[in-house]
Amino acid sequence: MASAETDSKSLFSLESYHVSEEHGFILPEPLEELPPYYKPWMDIALRVPELVHSHELRSHVNKMPLLSSTFLQKHRELRLAHLALSMMTMGYIWQEGEKNAAEILPQNLAVPYWEVSQRLGLPPIITHADAVLANWKKKDPDGPFNMQNLELLVRLPGGESVRGFFLVTLLVELAGVPAVRSIPTVINGVRCSDTEAVARGLEIISKSIEDMTDALRLMQVYVDPSVFYGIMRIYLSGWKDNPCMPKGLIYEGVQTEPMEYSGGSAAQSSLLHCFDELLGVKHEPKSASFLIRMRDYMPPLHKKLIQDISLQPSLRNFVQKQDCKDLNKAFDLCVTKLLALRSYHINVVSRFITVPAARARQLREQNHDSDGEIISRAPTALEERGTGGSGIMSFLKTVRDQTKDTLLPEASKEVKHHS
Repeated sequence: MASAETDSKSLFSLESYHVSEEHGFILPEPLEELPPYYKPWMDIALRVPELVHSHELRSHVNKMPLLSSTFLQKHRELRLAHLALSMMTMGYIWQEGEKNAAEILPQNLAVPYWEVSQRLGLPPIITHADAVLANWKKKDPDGPFNMQNLELLVRLPGGESVRGFFLVTLLVELAGVPAVRSIPTVINGVRCSDTEAVARGLEIISKSIEDMTDALRLMQVYVDPSVFYGIMRIYLSGWKDNPCMPKGLIYEGVQTEPMEYSGGSAAQSSLLHCFDELLGVKHEPKSASFLIRMRDYMPPLHKKLIQDISLQPSLRNFVQKQDCKDLNKAFDLCVTKLLALRSYHINVVSRFITVPAARARQLREQNHDSDGEIISRAPTALEERGTGGSGIMSFLKTVRDQTKDTLLPEASKEVKHHS
């Protein structure tokens, strides 16, 4: 029998975290259909955009039978159910816009949604794990994993821009898969002082992060900023730190007190959390508390992976002790690529939120009868906030600056000199 000593030294691997070699955090081959008993859910979920548009979604949901969630057995059934119930919930709450948000989620939706959420360890609100990771299918199953061959399973209002937004985000996740696969290489290399293995792993991670930035550039091709800002954003907004819903939401039949949850956010992607823990990026308290709270919106095993990475010996300390030029270079390249990804994300947020927000304010101040401009329909309460509820620009800039502080002392001088 192996001694406890060798057990504690056993290799770090991704096996026990629901992370796939091929897809990373993405749910492999999501189901497209639930058992026939759940047809009343899917019938409404698949029509969310048109029913919101005709102001009929609430009445359809109110008439829906209260179904038991006990016939959902497999993980992928639960994920599709959570996705469908999430889309219905977001449409139900925001059907009439920010001024008339629903304050009660009816029992026939709230109870099964709560039960499915409890079983998955996810909150009863739309998350990145639903809308992105479990919301895709290939048109041609044997074809490539790209925009042309991908389709969403369930949509929110916003037409082709909704498809673009979720699928481009999915491609960013896919681009990060080689990096996720290399995390054990780096951790195990540090544990047994194999500088070559660590440098090799870091090089793969750098390239993968660069590919994520390239994938993110597709946002400007597939998503119209005015549609994102004017139509889509409200459907991703939660009922925590949201002035439109100061009391939160009552889940009827679950508990009488209202509950508060944050909306979908890029901060719910496990990728960046893994990179931060691996590279030793230290966030200041306010950013850190938001990011740590966002981990409760991830599948529990993905959250556990991030925590377990954080418990490993410090990679940055290891690199500094080795005094090896190639290793220093590989580490700093990784941080530099992560910095570039975060800077580009700020650029995207500016294009999709800050600029349209300024335009919407200008239209209001001029009292334009601006029905022609989609952005004038956007909720005013969310102007400078992310859908997760953070003051978005200051948050992203702080996170970027803290990434910069992770560079090794010599390299950080270089970057400060150039920036």
